[in-house]
Amino acid sequence: MSKHEGLARDSLGTLESIVMGVAGTAPAFSVAVTTATIVAAVGVLSVGSILYCGLIMFGITLAFIHLSKITPNAGAAYAWVGHVFGPRWGFFAGWGLLVASVFFMVSATIPAATSTLVLLAPHLVDSTHWVAGTAALWLTAVTLVVTRGIKHSSYTQLTLTVFETAILLALIIGAFIKYSDAPMHPPSMIWISPVSFTPQVFATGALTAIFFFWGWDVTMNLSEESRSNQTGAGGAAGVGAFWSVLNMMLFFTIMMVVVLIALNDQDIANADTNILLAVATKLFPAPWNYLAVFCTIVSTVGTIETQILQFSRSMFAMARDRMLHPVYAQVHPEWQTPWMATIVIWGLGMLLLFTSSYMPSVKEILQSSILAIGFQICFYMSLAGFACAWHYRKKLRSGPRRAISYVLWPALSATFMVFIALYSIPTFDTLTNVMGAGGLLIGFIPLLLNERRFGRQVIRSSRP
Repeated sequence: MSKHEGLARDSLGTLESIVMGVAGTAPAFSVAVTTATIVAAVGVLSVGSILYCGLIMFGITLAFIHLSKITPNAGAAYAWVGHVFGPRWGFFAGWGLLVASVFFMVSATIPAATSTLVLLAPHLVDSTHWVAGTAALWLTAVTLVVTRGIKHSSYTQLTLTVFETAILLALIIGAFIKYSDAPMHPPSMIWISPVSFTPQVFATGALTAIFFFWGWDVTMNLSEESRSNQTGAGGAAGVGAFWSVLNMMLFFTIMMVVVLIALNDQDIANADTNILLAVATKLFPAPWNYLAVFCTIVSTVGTIETQILQFSRSMFAMARDRMLHPVYAQVHPEWQTPWMATIVIWGLGMLLLFTSSYMPSVKEILQSSILAIGFQICFYMSLAGFACAWHYRKKLRSGPRRAISYVLWPALSATFMVFIALYSIPTFDTLTNVMGAGGLLIGFIPLLLNERRFGRQVIRSSRP
């Protein structure tokens, strides 16, 4: 196998980067897997939670775009936080993403599995063993596509995203036509009013809402494989991140309104991960309503693919810098992908799926993994926000626009994420705390082992 200098450079343009960012947030998947959880937590204030979390996430997006100007790096947050605050902080920024990605292999593949069983064997949908087994098949299939090369991945994403977008637009238009006069939940300014939120309600809704937006930063992990002709904008990767997050802010807010006007609270609770099917069934006759099931499967496959890309590139970059064992920096000589790191997330995902098959219900698996992932997202993204604000602190004297874009917005977003994470810890059950905080603390083991093996390392590749 080749050494690490083998990623396929200049493979992704702006359009492909935008598609990757949209696919990373997985519109249909995010709505399907998270809506029941957030509505159960904060009710109609779900709309405001998503809107305000979108504004918070956009501040983090600006941080990633500006930090990418230091140098394109497959490690993204790991490399740039390490450049600003030192290698240990960089390591834990990368570790937070790695752990969240592994848990995501459960919360992402399960909706694909349940949707598949809805089509093929509806009586098995509530069986955790059958769901986990079907999820394992999906994980294996997607891993094979990702391992074959970044171009294969981008072509797959483009096809899946076009199909997904067409179905979701049909659902949005159909819902507003049918329920504009008699909505299940009458729209109100209360849904987005800041005074409707207490600190606890905001933190509870925000931790789940953050899960909606997570995944766009895969574009930044692909920055070494993206074109860099857009000077000053972070290259194609930065442009892709910018537009994908803006589009998703608009889409998720509208889609939450669609769910609330089309379904009552009991419908939402009963639908669980099949929320799009529940909406489609209200709008379209069979078998056309089952296009929503295909939409969920397509979106889920897309986000599994992007998350494997994100994990493998982060692990590759960390191993390249000897913050993890160098074996994970191996790149396939023909496909130019970090194949060892890709196999790692496949193996860990299979292990977690096997373990989750013994949990009492599919719903419990999803709720615990979503909250734990939300905590870890807050951790590593807040580090990136603070790193951007500190690195560009001199921009405070460069005029209001630069001060807000480079320093104030990223810093405020990072502060909100810290608040959300800390405020939520006491509300977690033991399993969620073990998965969320415990998953981060385990990072001390590989960090100390590699420091002992190689000595204290400087993050070489993140230096200008």
